[in-house]
Amino acid sequence: MTKRVHSRDVEAAARTLLAERGVSIPDIAEIVFEMQSPFSPQLTMSECIESVDKVLTKREMQHALLVGIELDKLAEKKMLSEPLQAIVEMDEGLFGVDETIALGAVFGYGSIAVTTFGHLDKYKLGIIRKLDTKTNEGVHTFLDDLVASIAANASSRLAHRLRDQEERLSKEEIAMNDQEEKIG
Repeated sequence: MTKRVHSRDVEAAARTLLAERGVSIPDIAEIVFEMQSPFSPQLTMSECIESVDKVLTKREMQHALLVGIELDKLAEKKMLSEPLQAIVEMDEGLFGVDETIALGAVFGYGSIAVTTFGHLDKYKLGIIRKLDTKTNEGVHTFLDDLVASIAANASSRLAHRLRDQEERLSKEEIAMNDQEEKIG
């Protein structure tokens, strides 16, 4: 039997892959800020960065990143079998597996995350647009949707956090909610 991979190693690998692919936490936080600031004028970039960081501790997100980015990298090296190679390489419009993986990682943060993901998938804000543009170096068929997933989750997380603060929940209650979100 193979040895189980420690969750810290999985998280580190997911974060490293994002950085290697040219995606920073602040890049994603900018999208979160754009999505949430109309509802919370006092929102800071620091809060958005913290929310993105928290989302990246979630196993579901880490696993989706590892799978999706690996498929993008294999497509760049032309290591996928045809016709999958051509479909992924060109980001075929009717190929929905990239969105399916990203959407699967969104469900843990509820309906706000799901609808936000749909919006980001359609309008391609910030770094998502850069990744989706086929003039870029590399294949980002999965990565653009995964970044949208992270941003959608972080936006939903913030929306719930802000409501918790408005309702004056204790720090302990908010921390408990954070732990609950880490499941999955």
